[in-house]
Amino acid sequence: QVQLVQSGGGLVQAGGSLRLSCQASSSLFSSYVFGWFRQAPGKEREFVAGIRRSSHSTSYADSVTGRFTMSRDDRKNTVYLQMNSLKPEDTAIYFCAAKGPGQTTWSSWGQGTQVTVSA
Repeated sequence: QVQLVQSGGGLVQAGGSLRLSCQASSSLFSSYVFGWFRQAPGKEREFVAGIRRSSHSTSYADSVTGRFTMSRDDRKNTVYLQMNSLKPEDTAIYFCAAKGPGQTTWSSWGQGTQVTVSA
């Protein structure tokens, strides 16, 4: 497992932007797949975005496609989630997660960070 420490988030008006960061404590950072998830009050945790290892290709939930961008900096052991054109329905606790080589489930999770979008 790898330790994940999140930063960023906060309160923003609808239409605004925020960037979340997630730093991993592993020298094998480049071999991990990373994802962002979110959980709104009373709802299940849902996938938001993911990024692969070497290709750095990304995938997104339909609800955030075109507004959110996930990236990674393997030199800084950090993944990012740039969130633009935020909507009140994006309000949730956001979590980063990691899967190591050969793992089929998300084995490590960040502490979560609150994102609140006001109308």
